[in-house]
Amino acid sequence: MNVLLLSMPDSFEHTPVLTMRMPNGALASLAGNVDPHHRVAVADLILAHGNVAGTVARLVREIEPDVIGLSVMTFQRHTALAIARLVRSMRPAARIVAGGYDPSLAPEMYEPPDTAIDFIVRGEGDLTFRELLRALERDEDPARVEGLSHRSPNRPDRFIHNPSRHVSTLESGTINLPNRAARVLSGYTFLGRPIDIVETSRGCTYDCSFCSIIEMRGRNFHTFQFERVLADIADARARGARAIFIVDDNVTLNVQRFEALCHAIVDAGLNDAHYIVQAMTSSIAAHGETLAPVMRKAGFRYVFLGIENILDEDLAFLKAAAKNATREGGRTTGNATLRAIEYLHREGMYVVGGIIVGNPDDTRDSIERNLEFARQYVDWPYIQHPTPYPGTPMTEDFRARNLIVNERVEEYDGTTAVVRTAHLDAEEIEFMRWRAERWMKLRHMPVVLRHYPRFVLTHGPRMFAHTFRGSTWRSALGLESARDVFKRYREIRKRERQYMPRDLLLPPEGGSHEAGDGGAAQEAAFHHV
Repeated sequence: MNVLLLSMPDSFEHTPVLTMRMPNGALASLAGNVDPHHRVAVADLILAHGNVAGTVARLVREIEPDVIGLSVMTFQRHTALAIARLVRSMRPAARIVAGGYDPSLAPEMYEPPDTAIDFIVRGEGDLTFRELLRALERDEDPARVEGLSHRSPNRPDRFIHNPSRHVSTLESGTINLPNRAARVLSGYTFLGRPIDIVETSRGCTYDCSFCSIIEMRGRNFHTFQFERVLADIADARARGARAIFIVDDNVTLNVQRFEALCHAIVDAGLNDAHYIVQAMTSSIAAHGETLAPVMRKAGFRYVFLGIENILDEDLAFLKAAAKNATREGGRTTGNATLRAIEYLHREGMYVVGGIIVGNPDDTRDSIERNLEFARQYVDWPYIQHPTPYPGTPMTEDFRARNLIVNERVEEYDGTTAVVRTAHLDAEEIEFMRWRAERWMKLRHMPVVLRHYPRFVLTHGPRMFAHTFRGSTWRSALGLESARDVFKRYREIRKRERQYMPRDLLLPPEGGSHEAGDGGAAQEAAFHHV
């Protein structure tokens, strides 16, 4: 069969397409795990911002897919449903499959008759999608495929949800390497360097209230063998990647393993790439003296630290206190963030600071304290607002306190405040973050220039214009207020979200795509990347 796998073009505010075009690793993994006689094409629509509908239409004409898969995060839901409607009009007989955090945790938003979706792959997709293709090819009943939701044969306007599939034990070798050769678009870059993504493990054992990982796969942690990881990195390098993003949910759950992996990267001669990784503050704080030098030797440049918040009361709400704690003699002795940052900075690595502001009891003072911390200690801010993603404890808390003020899921992108606090409205919270964060980003520009000079010299004006969208000469001269600039910025963001023609974005007659509560704090594709 001909299979076309699409990731959505909608991007996060913190990862603008100008500076970062990341591939969807889950779709490449799906392509690597289907039976080899299928013809699979993977298209990351982040590479087609200028003409999404035209690119999809061209690919459908060229590939003539029998099956079309859509990888969807919640803020991408509207775009995905519009794309499904487009491909249905072009290929009425094709089967359309949705996967990712949003369809997995909010399947009711994809049910017929209001959508063109035929199947939902819930949770990890590698094996479920392979079995679905086998069932379709043999004209077998899809009711036997674990982890699948499908239209009822007696009630085609309803989904039947098959039993969930157990998460894969990666140590067993049942998950093949991704098939990067299936990609039909090109141009993945990080600050001008070709980039790819690699996973070395899946899962997390913590229970942060904002994160959908636990809701989707439970509390567990499984790892790939080093031989497979190094082969994956080598494959990415052979295809031109000079930057590698390690996308594990929580690679520092096993610090000894991560340190050994860094040594293995060096020993294999794969440390000439620029590596990016997400890490837990408590792990870096506890082991950074020995771990950080090895990370730097392996080529790590940027480390995303899940700081979440510097205030104990907010960490308690986020259920993130344990992974941000310093421990001595088995006792919690304080916040681990400063020590973790110190170890990373000592080795010349840069900290992307993940902070969440706008929690239910936040005041102006508590938000300002977090923003001031970011100004002083993080190199690149990744400050988000709590967002009511489907199935998370956070969503239940916000609904119980009647704090959700925005149900437009296309705005559930982390940097649009969609909840208020007991003391501040949502727009004021977003304004505070926006006003502070753009200057933090500007401060990091000399570092980027030093390490990526050609990119900055070529695109510096566009980078500056993106960071300060909404600004004018009048605002630069102080002739209009920051509030006026912020208002224009929000209008620009609304226009930027229109990736598809308006007639495709509108809900079908009698249906609605508005309801429901959003995606995932660490959202990604068919399994988790």
